[in-house]
Amino acid sequence: MRETLADWRPAIDDAIAELVPREIDADYLESYFGSPTYAYDPEGIQRALATPLWDLLDRGGKRWRAVLFLVFMEGFGEDPAEYLPYACIPEILHNGTIIVDDVEDGATIRRGEPALHRVYGRDIALNAGNAMYFLPLKIITNDPADLPADRQLAAYEMLMEELNRTHLGQGMDICWHNEREVRIGTEEYLEMCACKTGCLGRIVARLAAIIADQPPEVEAAVAKYAELTAVAFQIGDDILDVENSLGRAGDFGKAFGNDIREGKKTLMVIHAIETSDPERADRLQTILAADDTTDDDVREALEIISDAGSIEYARDRALELAAQARAEIDGLGFDDETSRKLEEFTEFVIERDE
Repeated sequence: MRETLADWRPAIDDAIAELVPREIDADYLESYFGSPTYAYDPEGIQRALATPLWDLLDRGGKRWRAVLFLVFMEGFGEDPAEYLPYACIPEILHNGTIIVDDVEDGATIRRGEPALHRVYGRDIALNAGNAMYFLPLKIITNDPADLPADRQLAAYEMLMEELNRTHLGQGMDICWHNEREVRIGTEEYLEMCACKTGCLGRIVARLAAIIADQPPEVEAAVAKYAELTAVAFQIGDDILDVENSLGRAGDFGKAFGNDIREGKKTLMVIHAIETSDPERADRLQTILAADDTTDDDVREALEIISDAGSIEYARDRALELAAQARAEIDGLGFDDETSRKLEEFTEFVIERDE
């Protein structure tokens, strides 16, 4: 799977540059957004949009959402290279959510460097992140694949539906990490993941199915595959944050004890509080609720989580979800190569070490 990701990344970045060039000029603004009422300011738009976007993209990222879209298109019998502009839609949406999430979470590090709002300011970061929710819609409007009107409309409606659910998930996550008590259980946590992370995965799969004119049952099956895989990815991401802080993972690109400092109620935290003795469970909640968390506090919280077997528990749940994802696509008749890539992908999202 890593080879597939590496092979497609340059082409994906080139396609993104067609949507948002690295260097903004008046010709681009007029051709893409229409004639100005008075006069555009290319320099201002450069500093407020293109520069922060490409700063984030150039730091890394796997582009897995865009690549998964292309794998689906190939599996549906299409030439994926012809649909590269559409592959940009979930990738740009994802990076927009990252920028906004980092502001909301007060994050310090993203992909090994200062979070964008700490480089460019909260105002520029929020505007750039929000713009990235809307810019991909221009791809459907411009319609480079010459889709019939009914498929264009279906793609618009799908994006609006899934993006609304994405914000439900983010809302739940924000609410929980601002509360001292851990009042939610595993089912609520998984629902948050299904909305916040899973909906971006569902966009990938549903967009491919809509563009390739697949029947509703196929769209539903690939959407469920992508949602389950994305939830497994989120659990894997939470595990990586812990293991990186414990010195067991590669270069994760986030600050030491990032999720603990933000007070995130991960699956591991929920499990540790449910299974630890009351005194340690209360101590973990106290650390998560603290405004100023020391490195020693982080280490203590990680020790409570580790001693409860919560890392192993979370990994087992992620593996279960990955197996369920593979089952969703078993009967869809994909060729052997597509099936292999899709199966490998469910393993990659859990087993990656950075």
